[in-house]
Amino acid sequence: MKISKFGGSSVSNSSQFKKVKNIILSDQERQVVVVSAMGKDDSNSSKMTDLLFLLHTHLELNINYDTLFDTIINRFMIVKKELQLSIDIEKELLEFKSELHSKISKDYLVSRGEYFTARLMSEYLGFTFIDAADVLFVNYNGNIDYEKTISKVQFAYDTHKQIVVPGFYAITPDNEIRLFPRGGSDLTGSILAKALQVELYENWTDVDGIYSANPSIIKDALQIEKITYGELRELSYRGANVLHQETIVPLEESTIPIVIKNTNNPDNKGTLITSKIKANGNIMTGLSGKQDFTSFNITKRNNQSKIEVLRDVLDVFIRYNVNIEHIPSGIDTLSVVVESSSIQNNRFEIIRDIRNINGVLSMDVEHGISLIAIVGRNMANIPGIAGKLFSALGDNKINIKVIAQASTELSIIVGVDNDNYENAIRVIYKKFF
Repeated sequence: MKISKFGGSSVSNSSQFKKVKNIILSDQERQVVVVSAMGKDDSNSSKMTDLLFLLHTHLELNINYDTLFDTIINRFMIVKKELQLSIDIEKELLEFKSELHSKISKDYLVSRGEYFTARLMSEYLGFTFIDAADVLFVNYNGNIDYEKTISKVQFAYDTHKQIVVPGFYAITPDNEIRLFPRGGSDLTGSILAKALQVELYENWTDVDGIYSANPSIIKDALQIEKITYGELRELSYRGANVLHQETIVPLEESTIPIVIKNTNNPDNKGTLITSKIKANGNIMTGLSGKQDFTSFNITKRNNQSKIEVLRDVLDVFIRYNVNIEHIPSGIDTLSVVVESSSIQNNRFEIIRDIRNINGVLSMDVEHGISLIAIVGRNMANIPGIAGKLFSALGDNKINIKVIAQASTELSIIVGVDNDNYENAIRVIYKKFF
């Protein structure tokens, strides 16, 4: 059996619904379908999820939302009409409208994009609609309650066999809708795959698979045929956006392979993600990167314990709930690298608190850093990779500000100025691919 998850671009209009049906009917192993909310298409410049977030803002600010709601209704009604469905989706949407008020839960409101898309898809496929709120459960801290979820998912499948489940949300112990992080429909699919112990999790999107580099920077970037879970997590964490990185965890735990496929080009093999892959001779699997990081560069007094200063510095970032990317260090220096967006509301407080730490001699703050990850399972036993990387960047007059490499040698991270980001990607790609 296979779980087939379709992203927003795959369900954006009636033409895309038809492609989904052709894909599902072409393989009888495709028994469980997960859908995102309708995405953009040629005639709709906004994703349904964005429209619903905007609707919530209108409600909060007491702004008239009639035109906006009509836009939302029309997206669903057009699909119903063009596919000649019998479901009374208009009645359900009007009931939803009657629930709207300034205090409505944002999570509940936004989740209706997936809910109504799945309602339409279930009738079109002839599958049973199963509300995610009836089978996916999270604790108050947002973690999946797998014991309860697995029981409910297995019962739903055993009862109906062919089901459609809306992605992106679950239910809390007090029966409140809780959204997953943006892109969380991927996570819904992986949770269902784990619960049912399927043979394959298919993630259908609008690209042929995962590429060895960002195609908008490297025009002829190679499509990756196979990649390990660990490599994908590294690439996803550093900015490769094909698959939500949290999706990988439940699948890796159950050794369920993932395949990334293109709804608009289903004959392409896509990219297979699995636990072990035979060596193919390539040094690198791929590279990805993200811009806009900030480095707090700290010098301690030479008579002060380094571990105590580091502890106190980390306590500051914990206090402001800021995730740390890297901590390069020397005998009397250490740097803490974080995403700039994570400190935009409390940057000055963080600077103040670090400077007040006992043993901190000085600190400067450097903005506008990009982090690039060079990822490859075959790098571990090949000497000289880092040297070639640094030489290539140096020959092109690109200064390296951050260097990090794990002992597993699955990836090497380099930091460069934002202004050098795209050029650095091109230089590295040319050197290793």
